[in-house]
Amino acid sequence: MMPFLDFLKTHLVFLDGGMGTLLQAAGLQPGESPMEWTLTHPREVTEIHRRYFEAGAHVVSANTFGANLLHYSREKLAALVETAVAHVQQAREEAKGTQPKFVALDVGPTGRLLKPYGDYDFREAVECFGETIRLGAKAGADLIFIETMNDCYETKAALLAAKENSSLPVLVSNAYGEDGKLMTGASPAAMVAMLEGMGADAIGVNCSLGPDALAPVVEEYLAHASVPVLFEPNAGMPHVEEGRTVYDIGPQAFAASVARLVARGVRLAGGCCGTTPEYIRAVTEACRTLSPIPVTPKEETVVSSYATAVSFDDVPVLIGERINPTGKKRFKQALREGDMGYLLQEGVRQQEMGAHILDVNVGLPEIDEPSMLERTVCELQAVLPLPLQIDTSNPQAMERAMRVYNGKPMVNSVNGTQESMDAVFPLVRKYGGVVVALTLDEKGIPQDAQGRVEIARRILQEAAKYGISRKDLVFDTLTMTISSEPQAGNVTLEAMERIRRELGCHTSLGVSNVSFGLPCRDVLNGAFFSLALARGLSAAILNPHSLEMRKAFYAFRALTGRDENCLAYLRQAPALAPDTPAAPGNGTPPPLSPALGNAPGDSLGQAVKNGMKEQAASLAKTLLKKGAPPMEVVQKELIPALDEVGVHFEKKQVFLPQLLMSAEAAKAAFEAVKTFLQEHPGQQSSPRGDFVLATVHGDIHDIGKNIVRLLMENYGFQVWDLGKDVPPEEIVEETCRRHAPLVGLSALMTTTVPAMERTIQLLREKAPWAKVVVGGAVLTEEYARQIGADFYAKDAMETVRYALGLNP
Repeated sequence: MMPFLDFLKTHLVFLDGGMGTLLQAAGLQPGESPMEWTLTHPREVTEIHRRYFEAGAHVVSANTFGANLLHYSREKLAALVETAVAHVQQAREEAKGTQPKFVALDVGPTGRLLKPYGDYDFREAVECFGETIRLGAKAGADLIFIETMNDCYETKAALLAAKENSSLPVLVSNAYGEDGKLMTGASPAAMVAMLEGMGADAIGVNCSLGPDALAPVVEEYLAHASVPVLFEPNAGMPHVEEGRTVYDIGPQAFAASVARLVARGVRLAGGCCGTTPEYIRAVTEACRTLSPIPVTPKEETVVSSYATAVSFDDVPVLIGERINPTGKKRFKQALREGDMGYLLQEGVRQQEMGAHILDVNVGLPEIDEPSMLERTVCELQAVLPLPLQIDTSNPQAMERAMRVYNGKPMVNSVNGTQESMDAVFPLVRKYGGVVVALTLDEKGIPQDAQGRVEIARRILQEAAKYGISRKDLVFDTLTMTISSEPQAGNVTLEAMERIRRELGCHTSLGVSNVSFGLPCRDVLNGAFFSLALARGLSAAILNPHSLEMRKAFYAFRALTGRDENCLAYLRQAPALAPDTPAAPGNGTPPPLSPALGNAPGDSLGQAVKNGMKEQAASLAKTLLKKGAPPMEVVQKELIPALDEVGVHFEKKQVFLPQLLMSAEAAKAAFEAVKTFLQEHPGQQSSPRGDFVLATVHGDIHDIGKNIVRLLMENYGFQVWDLGKDVPPEEIVEETCRRHAPLVGLSALMTTTVPAMERTIQLLREKAPWAKVVVGGAVLTEEYARQIGADFYAKDAMETVRYALGLNP
């Protein structure tokens, strides 16, 4: 049989459809584990796989979506994965049809939110996925299909595990919401950048919504991806008919919508929730006359964070230089003392001044640079949405930081020495990244432009050996001081311009070096920056607080037609006048939210909004020591800050990570208040009310539940969290014991919605006073109403708003 990747190069590939709906039709009971049926009902599971092959699918996934060490012992997991893969292999032997047939190991999310937003460590997640993948490869799977991922960081953990534990092809698919972003905020462009950089063989979109609703996300993938794009939408949205869960798009309408996107360039097509072999048969028929659209390289230079993609295109990119100990006594002190608060404030300030990317350098001889760089990257990406540039000459530090980085980083730097390229390029090949390439080699820095261009050519040739494209190299032609060499600036600019013109590569400069040793440095720096921009500079590492730099940047954009209607210039004009403080933000991209862009640390509320946990706790303690009443601290500082972040979250101006970090900062401040109240018992206050919370029977995912718990606790509710996979009787018993006025139920899987409905029915019988709020990826407002819920919350803040309405 032709290898899968060879087949993919020249053919459309049809994937299978949903599993849960078919298992329910075969007799799966509410609360039963779909994966357990692999062991207990082998014939039924194999039959489903066979039907998908006979419907025309080339790839059928094993029943291993939730099979991992969090849910099974090693022995049970090994038996489950081996048996599940064998079922698909058996189905392939039994199935009619002459098309090539491939077996995929299905890898779904763990159901846990990774640190710092949750409690699950990235390294543990990589190992958890790695065990499943090793077992799947050993069992004989032809490829790995990582699917339904709604978090950028967990997606990276799964893909990294796949690459480190097998040589199989890897497909990666993410689940996007109605806003076109992942649950934790990543845009399609950000995911394309990271997944391509890490070497995924095909990437795409599945679950969440129907084909037409997801079409804009797929179009964005097609616009940016240089690898094949896959598409597996749901059969629309679910509702209940005669006690059964059904979906609102039939096979023919579904197939027509999918075929339209195949005609636009989708190369792998199938279905997710609610789809059956009839849907896949309809898709193969609808695409029968279509030829695969060739996949073309997009040649886009992009770096990304968990939320944001920054593209090197017509608008120059500003890289903030302030997270660097060189010449900064206070910064060095912060590094020695492990004062992360100071480093985070530097990052927030640079974001507010319009930096697009933050350079991160923590190199001091007396500290453990690998540990400190890893820690700093983790702390910064927890509170800021900007991409980071990992700046180190230490390969060990570079790898540790790249491994935990949540996105596709910039890497500073490689140079033309063989030692440097041998150390850096394997890391970029493995983890992905855009590399700053310095035009120096074993002989040093050439004195002329020609020598620097020749080094750039050699770096390009060496990078190509690792499969690293020119789009992932940004050349720094090395700014030297004109105080010792008057022509240094001209040589740098000539080399930079030639690399852009002759090699087609982007460029970056550390602008401020040009003025070293001279007075009025900012004047020279600003003028040199303007000259470089006029000659095609792509990016600059600079101090975003510099007035002269900001003047040059905004004036250049306005004068060269890169600022539509001069809007950014007009917004910045008051701040560009001498002796006037700069206004935050430049419009591309904005701060976390216009309302959240005040200077960090000037109030407890602002610390909460910025997600600064340690600072929030410290400021709360200070206010209490100064005599502020505890409830005034809560009501006038903490709750208004949480409300403000919540409003911006609901308006999609901030994303889940920022909401969670603000909640964690508020929680730290609440702990300070709680401690104070324990020491001063006369000032105790009562909680708003009891709230019983659980993930329903049979469902092992608790990310959404845990987010709700954190926010409800911060708003003063007493939360009784029963965990995941909780039987209806246990939920009802706890509700009655507490006489709780509100119950929250969560479900991610279609197969567990009947258990949610049963729980609601039992609550109506035994605890009729209790209101029930439900949430989860498989639910809609109509569906929630049909199963008897009082309220459907599409996110955690809606749960808070509903609860506050019941108990203000």
